[in-house]
Amino acid sequence: MTKNVGSIDRILRIILAVALLGFAFFSGHPYAWVGYIGIIPLITALIGNCPVYSLVGLSTCPVANK
Repeated sequence: MTKNVGSIDRILRIILAVALLGFAFFSGHPYAWVGYIGIIPLITALIGNCPVYSLVGLSTCPVANK
């Protein structure tokens, strides 16, 4: 699996994931379950690969993958 998520993209994904998961766990809002979507950017940030980027041929990773 090639990496296609750069470091700035990873940081932004982690921030988004923490915000969404925080909303899910601590808000008490009836739609708090929507915050569990934050698992997706967290996983993609941790593994360094985004399947959607692969589909459209995008890469924010500065190192050329061979």
